Amino acid sequence: MASTFLKRLEWLGKHLLAWVAWGMFYRPGRRRAAAARLRSPRRILLVRPDNRVGEALLMTPLLATLRSLPGRPQVDVLLHQKVTRVVEGHPDADTVLALNRRGLALGAWAPGIRALRARGYDVVVNCGNWEAPSVTSALVARMVGPRAAVVGPAFGATGALHDVAVAPRKDTVSELEQRLHLLAPLLPPRWQSETSFRVPRTGPAVQAMLERLRGRRFAVVNPGGRLGYRCVDATTFAAAARAISAAGVLPLVTWGPGEEALAARVVADAPGAELAPPTTLDELAALMGAGVLTVCNNTGPMHLSVAVGAPTLALFLFMPIARWGYFRLPHRMLDLTGVAAPEARVEEAIRGLLAPAVIRAPG
Repeated sequence: MASTFLKRLEWLGKHLLAWVAWGMFYRPGRRRAAAARLRSPRRILLVRPDNRVGEALLMTPLLATLRSLPGRPQVDVLLHQKVTRVVEGHPDADTVLALNRRGLALGAWAPGIRALRARGYDVVVNCGNWEAPSVTSALVARMVGPRAAVVGPAFGATGALHDVAVAPRKDTVSELEQRLHLLAPLLPPRWQSETSFRVPRTGPAVQAMLERLRGRRFAVVNPGGRLGYRCVDATTFAAAARAISAAGVLPLVTWGPGEEALAARVVADAPGAELAPPTTLDELAALMGAGVLTVCNNTGPMHLSVAVGAPTLALFLFMPIARWGYFRLPHRMLDLTGVAAPEARVEEAIRGLLAPAVIRAPG
């Protein structure tokens, strides 16, 4: 109860700050001038200082779409320092920048903000969402674009900070499609509605594993996740691994920091499964890309698997599947919230996905 009250108080404080900032940054005629910059931008900055891998990957369709604009503008990305690794080296990102939070309370005079303002962006896009808009993201977008056309979600005080506040689409709740909709003021875009990733970079251990598995059908089983309450239990993932083995495919169980014991439990309950070595983000992407299927929770690895083109079976708990899921073939999303026998549902889905007529050729 106390934590809910404190969070509510924090939310009110941040939005009050946004209204104060709107008054400070208000300039007559700025929105009229923005229209000219939107017609033929040369330098565009996408802003999303969130520390989640999935949020960074959800920006990649915007990169590809902006590259299709006439004149092929320069497109830079400003991210939280913990997730710059997700987009670095992406073929459609010119520069990937980490937000320097040192002295951020100084506003436009903070060292990191001053450096970004000097880049002279024509358009700055706050790539937040409408349901839980980030005051920090909106403020940073406004501060780094003193003469830019600042675009972002239309929502209360944060929307007021944007020169062009974009209302959400009414015909979809898909987070991916809604993020792309933020580019509507930059018409005429040609939508690229798929997430994407760079060519993965692998170390010796994973490269040796890929060589050993060359020509063999294997599936990546990734039972971990950042938020425990959204993660399906090890028993269900072990059932998934057994169903994969029954289809004549090797289950390769991957894990992130602090998840090795969880992965080992899945392997112990699934004869024939193999525990993967430690992997970086790139190495996990390489394994997913070479496999015939990925089974995972609704978390960062789900977005990564889709981004590298791997058929993906994502298991959802307590999250809106229509908003965060991917529904184009060959992906399958399963909502297991409240399901009494989740193992049976997962096993049935895997049998369908690994049927001979469906399964793709190995790596």
